[in-house]
Amino acid sequence: MEYEGIKGKVALVTGAAQGIGEAVARALAGLGAIVAAIDRNAAGVEKLAAELNGTGNLRAAPYPADVGDRAAVEEAVERIEQELGPIEIVVNVAGVLRAGRIESLSDEDWQETFRVNVNGVFYVSRAAVGRMALRGSGSIVTVGSNAAGVPRMHMSAYAASKAAAAMFTKCLGLEYARNNIRCNIVAPGSTDTAMQRVLWSGEDGAEAVIAGSPESFRLGIPLHKLAMPSDIADAVSFLVSDRARHITMHELYVDGGATLGC
Repeated sequence: MEYEGIKGKVALVTGAAQGIGEAVARALAGLGAIVAAIDRNAAGVEKLAAELNGTGNLRAAPYPADVGDRAAVEEAVERIEQELGPIEIVVNVAGVLRAGRIESLSDEDWQETFRVNVNGVFYVSRAAVGRMALRGSGSIVTVGSNAAGVPRMHMSAYAASKAAAAMFTKCLGLEYARNNIRCNIVAPGSTDTAMQRVLWSGEDGAEAVIAGSPESFRLGIPLHKLAMPSDIADAVSFLVSDRARHITMHELYVDGGATLGC
């Protein structure tokens, strides 16, 4: 599908070395964007850029950085603007998951979750949105989670961080609407990524997630399948494109119906 308004634009994608972030980077590059791939996994983003640039055209450039480090983010954004051009698309994907019962979570588990999942979204968005505002256009999408709207057993830090990131993104959209900057959230459910597989206890992990678990107050997935990273990337591509030019402060759930539209 063609998504107008992406080709030729510089798109900053965090968490681009793996999972949903990598899928988003590949999707946007395939639609003609020049992807600035950010991840603390330097080897991962360098490999991604090398693969995307294999045709000889500049489709991606690696910018190794930890999104939870304010100075590193600001330096990366400055370099991207100097080396690739004005950032017109930002996709916040980088995230971490520290699962466990609340009494077993350490201070470090809680702080690291918020450092990456919330501070990272804030630092990246703040560094980019001021530049976008001066130019009078831009689109920012934060990849959140359906856990931000429905409580999850043993995922309190993650769910709370994703709820914070989602509300921040909506506030960002409200403040910068006058500058023609749209800010939206894509909220995946269970998606077949390395992060999801960490939660599985056996080879039937996917089937257990799809079926749901009354003991943990978790509904199953009505569509009877996990999402693929490309499903999330498709939703992101739509929201940053001109096809979504009148959509802002929206939270799009891509979870196969797992939260029953709540």
